[in-house]
Amino acid sequence: MPRFAANLSMMFNEVGFLDRFEAAARAGFEAVEYLFPYDYSAETVAERLASAGLRQVLFNMPPGDWAKGERGLACLAVRRSDFRQSVNTAVAYAQVIRTPLLHMMAGLGRTDDPAAVAAYVDAVRFAADAAGEVGVGLVIEPINGRDMPGYFLNDFDRAAELIEVIGRPNVKLQFDIYHCQIIQGDVLKTMERLMPLIGHVQIAAVPMRHEPGTGELNDFHVLAALDRLGYDGYVGCEYRPAGDTVAGLGWLKSVR
Repeated sequence: MPRFAANLSMMFNEVGFLDRFEAAARAGFEAVEYLFPYDYSAETVAERLASAGLRQVLFNMPPGDWAKGERGLACLAVRRSDFRQSVNTAVAYAQVIRTPLLHMMAGLGRTDDPAAVAAYVDAVRFAADAAGEVGVGLVIEPINGRDMPGYFLNDFDRAAELIEVIGRPNVKLQFDIYHCQIIQGDVLKTMERLMPLIGHVQIAAVPMRHEPGTGELNDFHVLAALDRLGYDGYVGCEYRPAGDTVAGLGWLKSVR
């Protein structure tokens, strides 16, 4: 089975964010990811990682004003300056926290809007070049419209097309099994077809986004397929525990 990274934005919410690093380590995780570290200094986050003996896998670039509903700035031509500043912030954090990957959220916009498409392509290229200068990769992720209505990047084949158009070697696909199942199903065949582009994988059970093995999909069969396909990265556990985080980790013990 693959290696797993705890998503500290969703898991271990029984304690404050900075204490989740140690909680994840005690629960047996060797790596973590989360949505955003920007409420804390990069040095503080790096210290918590080191103290817990954890590896950083991924975090998101700043999404704009999350509280006001922004879900990324990349496809918003009128926010180009703000987007570029967010890239600088993310890259600075990445250097201190030593993450190998940054996820760039696309923002809310129409995929049939030429201005949004052009802004997005330009944004990914800019972010990829900035991240690449410090040896960091960039991933883009299709997100389903049920969880995030109006999200610009909501199709896996479209994401693959854009990666080809963008033409940056450090730009990869973030393949979230949960989102794929909701958007189109056919998870195994889609994963197999897109594997050469996949830079990171995430998992949660469909439809409730709880622990793997609690939904409609055979998550363990999908995880086994990752091994068969040669995926050697981490799988981010981006799920909301149905109850206590540690009490719900029986699924993880069963695959180790």
